[in-house]
Amino acid sequence: MLEPDPEQDRVARQIVDSAFAVHTALGPGLLETVYEQCLNHELLSRRLSVRRQVQQPISYRGVQIDAGFRLDMVVAECVVVEVKAVERLIAVHEAQLLTYLKLSGFRLGLLINFNVPLVKHGIRRIIRPI
Repeated sequence: MLEPDPEQDRVARQIVDSAFAVHTALGPGLLETVYEQCLNHELLSRRLSVRRQVQQPISYRGVQIDAGFRLDMVVAECVVVEVKAVERLIAVHEAQLLTYLKLSGFRLGLLINFNVPLVKHGIRRIIRPI
């Protein structure tokens, strides 16, 4: 599996640093939407482009279907961020992000769970195989 390019890594580091800033300010225990909005604000303050709640259709037998999938965030048009505020991350959360990467064509995703004492324990980096 090839690693993402240096620009994707640079953006991913900025996202992780931003998640640390948000978590330091707010701590665990809030709703996902709060963390998403605050992370968005932090990323914009770092001059990164952010699209939120990006509709992601699926292609089935040549037909585009809106199945209600939404990418929480696409940062700098190269990293997908899935925000969670759950007791713990489980395999289905990683599978969800990997599916979003496959559907969208992006290679790098970050799964960030803010409902943990230390946010570093709530971050998973997912790379879609080529």
